Parts: sequence; structure tokens; C-alpha cells
Amino acid sequence: MATTDRQATTLALAHALSAAERGLAVIPLSRTKLPALRSPHRDDPDPAPCHGECGRFGHGVHDASTDPARIRELFAAAPWATGYGIACGLPPHHLIGIDLDTKSGTDSSAALRELALRHLFTIPPTVVVLTPSGGRHLWLTGPPEVVVPNSAGRLAPGIDIRGAGGYLVGPGSRTDHGVYSTAPGTAHIVPARCPRALLRLLLPPPRTHHPAPPSVGGHGQGLVQFVLAAHEGQRNTRLFWAACRAYEDGIGPALVDPLVEAALNTGLTEREARATIASAARMTGHRP
Repeated sequence: MATTDRQATTLALAHALSAAERGLAVIPLSRTKLPALRSPHRDDPDPAPCHGECGRFGHGVHDASTDPARIRELFAAAPWATGYGIACGLPPHHLIGIDLDTKSGTDSSAALRELALRHLFTIPPTVVVLTPSGGRHLWLTGPPEVVVPNSAGRLAPGIDIRGAGGYLVGPGSRTDHGVYSTAPGTAHIVPARCPRALLRLLLPPPRTHHPAPPSVGGHGQGLVQFVLAAHEGQRNTRLFWAACRAYEDGIGPALVDPLVEAALNTGLTEREARATIASAARMTGHRP
């Protein structure tokens, strides 16, 4: 490996460890901005879904960690890495990334300002990362019980959202197109809370539904099983998602107690579970 590549890897690891000290879970990235480690299941004829349960590296954002020893192991397994990714949606920050792109030929910053005027919100001072192409990444935080999905251009042309299951290229990363850097004066700012009006725009619109019969049926049981299958670190997000789907499908009130019971089985307290379900009810326009 060339000396410059070794230097880039060393710098990427240093920046990744610094981000981890701030509670940001990281993974190594290649120069193409993709996870540096390939899936260990890529050659399996019929691979079962795996998010790292097999114990091996190569599961993308599911490898993300704040543990310095694990981060060093990840980079040692990917000595070609020249950058790092920061996982979104994870505690304690529950990071949401607003990616203002310039490659589409649209003025994404103007589109965001227009949205802010129309929906009466302002973006507070927060971490801003400058991309080699001239774009910007705004870092915001969301409430722990809300799952913000990834999207591309749904909010407005040229605006991509990095949410749960996604990642942001960390400042200090080197790619084929240049280096990502923190905008002056924002490096040590704590990511700001996402404005409530903007948060509503980031969530998928409620699905139309028909009144459901009194019995919750198989769909309700499927939502309960979805919660029961939650691992530590995803219990609240799974419960919130399931409760939102239940309220959107007209079976929310009937499913409250089964969902609470399922959440208790995953290790949440009854107070935490009922608070998360109540938040889902409000988010979908229903009374808790």
C-alpha cells in the first residue's frame, strides 16, 4: 500500500476514534464511501438475513461501534480504509443527517430554506460537514422513540436524508473526490435537536387504511412478533414503528396491551413502553 494510503488510513482511524469519544458509532469506509469490509455471506448460495449475529465483520452499518478496541479491530481488518462512516439513528444522539447535494443541478440549500419558511421552522446552529463536491451535511438529533427512514429527494430535489440504518461520511475522511471537513466554527458543537415541524416532514406519510375488525388478526400478531424479536438497542425503535403501523391500520387501541406485554419481554419497563406507544399515537394523529 502506498505511503499516502497508509497515512489516510491512520488519519481515518484517529478521526473515527475521536468521533466515538463523542458517542458516535463508526465503521471504516473505502475511497468510494462504501463500507470497507465486504459481507462474509457474499458467496453463500442462499444467505439468511444477518446483521452481525454470526460474529464476523462485514455487515455494514450493523458493525458500527463506539468501543475503541472494536474500532481498531475493524480498521485492522480493512487496512485500505481511508474514511469512516457515522451510523445514524443510534443512541445517545439518534443522529439524523440532512444531505444537501449539489450534483443534481438544483439549489438544495434554497429548497431547504423554502421548506423552512413554508412549515415555520428554523435550523438551529449545529454540526455542518462540507463535502468534496461542494455539498453540506447538517447533523441533527431526533427523539429516541422516533424512527426516521433514509430517503433520497423525497423532502425536496437534492435533499437526501440519512436516518436509521444509514450513515454519514465522517469529517476527515478521504474519498476519490477529496476530503470531508467540518465547516469552520461547528466542529465542537453538539448536534442540534431536529425541529418538530421538520421531523414530521421526515417521517413517511400515514398510509390510508380501512377500519379493522375488533380482532387484531394476523397483522396485529405480526407486529407483536416484530417487537418480541428486538435486540438491545432497537427495542424502543421497533416498538415505536409497530405502534405507528397499528394506529395507521386502525388497530392501535386494541394492540396497546399486547405491544406493552411484548415490550416487557424485551426488557423495557411498562412506563417506557406506554410512553413510546403514546408518542406513536400522537405522531399518527390519534389520542393515546
